[in-house]
Amino acid sequence: MRVELICTAILLAICVTATTAKTGYGPGEQDWGYVDVRTGAHMFYWLYYTTANVSKYTERPLAIWLQGGPGASSTGYGNFEELGPLDLYGNYRNFTWVKDMNVLFIDNPVGSGYSYVDSVRYLTKNNNEIALDLVRLMKGFYQQHPEFESVPLHIFCESYGGKMAPEFALELYYAIQRGELRSNLTSVALGDPWTSPIDSVLAWAPLLLQMGVVDQDGYEKIAAAANKTEDLINQEKWTQATNQWGATQSVLLRESKGVDFYNIETPTSGDAYANVLLRSNNIKDLMYRTMVQYDYDIDEDRDQILEDLMRGPVHKALNISSKVRWGSQSSVTFTRLSTDFMKPVIHIVEELLNNTTLQVGVYSGQLDLICATPGTVNWIEKMQWNNKSSYEAAPRVGISVNRILEGYEKTAGNFTMFWIDRAGHMVPADNPAGMSHILRKYTNFG
Repeated sequence: MRVELICTAILLAICVTATTAKTGYGPGEQDWGYVDVRTGAHMFYWLYYTTANVSKYTERPLAIWLQGGPGASSTGYGNFEELGPLDLYGNYRNFTWVKDMNVLFIDNPVGSGYSYVDSVRYLTKNNNEIALDLVRLMKGFYQQHPEFESVPLHIFCESYGGKMAPEFALELYYAIQRGELRSNLTSVALGDPWTSPIDSVLAWAPLLLQMGVVDQDGYEKIAAAANKTEDLINQEKWTQATNQWGATQSVLLRESKGVDFYNIETPTSGDAYANVLLRSNNIKDLMYRTMVQYDYDIDEDRDQILEDLMRGPVHKALNISSKVRWGSQSSVTFTRLSTDFMKPVIHIVEELLNNTTLQVGVYSGQLDLICATPGTVNWIEKMQWNNKSSYEAAPRVGISVNRILEGYEKTAGNFTMFWIDRAGHMVPADNPAGMSHILRKYTNFG
């Protein structure tokens, strides 16, 4: 039986969700709705039930997808640009995760996508607040979908999600241990993660020099700007460090003649591309555009296409209140977290490895720049955890899918690092075959 989503106009359709699958936007059965994670803070989720040939949905695992930013939308970018059943233009995606498992897109933190706050004072200010909101979201989700309580739960993320997901997984794990909710939380995998921001930034200049994108002079200018960022971090001047990170981006764009932040092999219009990103001469605008708007394909203006889709056909199909505009609070959401933006969460990953039974993974596209693989390798080397010596001694083995080398992996204890070939920042979209190996590693499907 299908039950229509009941909305209360005064409350902007919050907190009330259907308990059975229904038809939404695109193929297959779906469900969506809001959970009040705090007074004045309303978080949106969109669940796609698997289209696999199963007698019941709960035969397959549940995968959460968290986007980056902070302020980018999982229901938008992750869904239509990377792994949902339809792409941005309404075409069926061959490699959608929904074919193999149930997928839960969460617009997080509040203020992202369809999630919203009644006042800016309800926006999150730090990573722990984000994590606790997500735990409350899952409590509400399980209340509406108790059939998923025993289903293996896997958290996947990308970019700034690599800061949010570890602490979310840790807080959720402890909440389960305290008996606050029932959940079969099993793994967390961090995709091209912003887990240690300064390690990513310090990797920019060496990577571009080694790839021939900049010469020695360009390398020195980018490195100098990155080193200023590191100095501010060492002084714990977090807001200034965030601004200097933005300044380093500007230097990089000029010296590289407009290399793409998300995949260094993506064709751009060179200086014209750089000039578009730099045209406002506003560091905060540049930071927002590169981290939240994913403005990596200016010629096609994909961000505008996505915005039109989410504010038009999707908004209508999901019967979202007219008072909610997808993405309208994303800029202030990003700005609100500027003091926390450059803080690392390496210690959180260490705690996951040392104090929980969860499987933890990190995967990185080797063509990514903004969260460059060498920087990720560097922060992993800094971690202090129980199986560190075993990891250092472990062999790095090739990942073969259909007799094609798609990357490499290295495992010890409950941790695995994946290097994915022919992929930039968006591994699920750039190399679905490599991503399928990671999915099988953690979910047994893919």
